[in-house]
Amino acid sequence: MARQSKHVHRQALVPAVIAAAALVGGLLAGGGTSQAATQGPCDIYASGGTPCVAAHSTTRALYGAYTGPLYQVRRSSDNTTRDIAPVSAGGVANSAAQDSFCAGTTCLITIIYDQSGRNNRLTQAPPGGFNGPAAGGYDNLANATAAPITVGGHKAYGVYIAPGTGYRNNNTNGIATGDQPEGMYAIFDGTHYNGGCCFDYGNAERNSRDNGNGTMEAIYFGNIKVWGYGSGNGPWIMADLENGLFSGVNQHYNANDPSISHRFLTAVVKGGPNRWAIRGGNGQSGGLSTFYDGVRPNVSGYNPMKKEGAIILGIGGDNSVGARGTFYEGVMTSGYPSDATENAVQANITAAGYATGAAGTGLTPGTSVSLRATTACCTDRYIHHTGSTVDTAVVGSGSSATEKGNATWTVRTGLADSSCVSFESKNVSGQYLRHQNYQLHVQASDGSALFGQDATFCPEAGRSGQGTSLRSLNFSDRYVRHYNNTVYIAANGGSNAFDSTNAYNDDVSWAVSSPWAS
Repeated sequence: MARQSKHVHRQALVPAVIAAAALVGGLLAGGGTSQAATQGPCDIYASGGTPCVAAHSTTRALYGAYTGPLYQVRRSSDNTTRDIAPVSAGGVANSAAQDSFCAGTTCLITIIYDQSGRNNRLTQAPPGGFNGPAAGGYDNLANATAAPITVGGHKAYGVYIAPGTGYRNNNTNGIATGDQPEGMYAIFDGTHYNGGCCFDYGNAERNSRDNGNGTMEAIYFGNIKVWGYGSGNGPWIMADLENGLFSGVNQHYNANDPSISHRFLTAVVKGGPNRWAIRGGNGQSGGLSTFYDGVRPNVSGYNPMKKEGAIILGIGGDNSVGARGTFYEGVMTSGYPSDATENAVQANITAAGYATGAAGTGLTPGTSVSLRATTACCTDRYIHHTGSTVDTAVVGSGSSATEKGNATWTVRTGLADSSCVSFESKNVSGQYLRHQNYQLHVQASDGSALFGQDATFCPEAGRSGQGTSLRSLNFSDRYVRHYNNTVYIAANGGSNAFDSTNAYNDDVSWAVSSPWAS
């Protein structure tokens, strides 16, 4: 989508001759466990006659036999790079290799490799018709640690796209051009989006410019309404076909495209001669729903299509860079995949075991806890509030009952995401920890979506190697941190003093302790 106008490493494939229906049954055998599948999504597409021509993921291998690199990181301390591969053939990314390499410094994702063997890798997007963050400059690269999750119980990292960040390949091999058929899917964080242009993954112009109607075919995810929208307030899965975000046959509104925001969202777009479709579902469970399947939009310029075959991630076709989102995996195919093939791919995705990694943190909804700092200076201090002000305070057996209660929190199911948690004050029923202008406060819920997001935190293994870290749901590169005894959601580096990289991992790691107040 153009903002101005509307805006080598592949291993041998496992032979695949099983029909799509049998693939679904085989993948679900054993209760849909998160064990490594003998086949990956691209093996399933190949068996359906629509092989992958691009396969990108920072979380896992997308072929059952793939052992090559998934992505590359570059650390700021010395500008050296490291390729991150799966732990085993067809397995999850070796996050421990990244953690070791990036310890004590910041790492950026420099390459997302193509597992299909066609070298359709994604790298830093160049300037386009809508220039990058600096006039005429290249787009930003994603922070390699900003989107931690688990896959099958193993830690992995997604690609966190903040506005100004983007990846692209304008010199591809085998990607559909003209009116040729293709399919694509991506796994996104359905809670991380905005109304900027344009969080896309898929087929775009080779010159990074708006070349007119029909020169793109990409998955869009977000809640912009300028060029097209579906039912509700969004976000929506739509197709960016250039000079239009389409939710169906009509140019603007189509009622059958629903608002959809699963934490792990499977988004599908496919297109061929005078036919295209939008499908979507929950990447953790269940199947795919079809939101549109029919002829090309009833606007001139989209039949036949004039696709150009570049690949973009996180940006529009002309390098519009106003969007935000998180990407975990995605592929593009040669040929128009059948619904049965895509259903089998969805079964593989749900069996992979995508999760936020909250298990084992000791934060069980309905229980009461106190949250103790683990930084060496401050191990006698707890997250605490006085009225609405949140700080860290020394609390001990001699503290008053009021102070003990002010340092105790009732764990609740996340107000905006049931896979995460919220913290209700033990002393003031109905008031929750929430961030506002990056600082934490205790406030009564007003029932709004914004309050729910601000008051929801996703527990992860402590970034220092001990305790638990609490990631902000709606600012997923920020964690709950104490800094000069005040509590913030902080990034690992930035313009704010509380974003200091000094002792960051220690400051965002909390010991989940027995409650001071029962």
